[in-house]
Amino acid sequence: MGLKTILVSQPRPKGDKSPYFDLAKKYDLKIDFRSFIHVEGIEASEFRDQKIDLKKHTAVIMTSKIAVDHYFRILEEYREPIDSDAKYFCLSETVALYLQKYIPYRKRKIFFGKQTISDLEDTLKKFKKEKFLLPCSNILRDRIPNTLDKLKLDYQKAVLYRTVASDLSDLSDVKYDMLVFYSPGGIESLLKNFPDFKQGNTLIAAFGATTANAIVKHNLRLDLHAPQPNMPSMTSAIEHYIKNERKKEKKAG
Repeated sequence: MGLKTILVSQPRPKGDKSPYFDLAKKYDLKIDFRSFIHVEGIEASEFRDQKIDLKKHTAVIMTSKIAVDHYFRILEEYREPIDSDAKYFCLSETVALYLQKYIPYRKRKIFFGKQTISDLEDTLKKFKKEKFLLPCSNILRDRIPNTLDKLKLDYQKAVLYRTVASDLSDLSDVKYDMLVFYSPGGIESLLKNFPDFKQGNTLIAAFGATTANAIVKHNLRLDLHAPQPNMPSMTSAIEHYIKNERKKEKKAG
């Protein structure tokens, strides 16, 4: 079988349990993990250029733990007090619970969805008089602002952090049979670090439509795409690929 080594463009999973570890053991694979992108907070001067009055906003939409961290970082840097009456609308319960790092959870008005902004639509409709702040990165998917526009909410985007390419120079002489990407930023980082990258026989796998589109946009070959109806995860897609390759080998043999 040709597939022996895989590089996943994400941090190594914490702990000993991960579908990737199970996959490596089951098929005798060498699977490495490496973040191709990382997040940097913007400087106070860049925030000032956005001309945002933090005191004006009565509600905050939190899309991730990173958004939470940088929102409260900016408050601290500007010595703005945390408004005890502010309302927080979080995309998931995990993000909502993370607020406990900065505020007393039980004493605040906190709402959360299951995973996406669509889950919060009915709740947001009830608070149309609020002035919302949307802490975000320099890369924000259209789905969130489009939903807020559809609901005709009074909101302002606050770019508090940016996604940038990590330094991958130590990988220049390392070759893998497969590269796995979870975001367009990972593809851009690959090409920024290695502008002369030639795919050749290297397999490229993508999770999500935007990641897959970025691969094609940069004239790379998309060999594996998840999720699919019969492959809901990246690891299930990789396993499906391995099984198919083994079937081909048996027929050829």
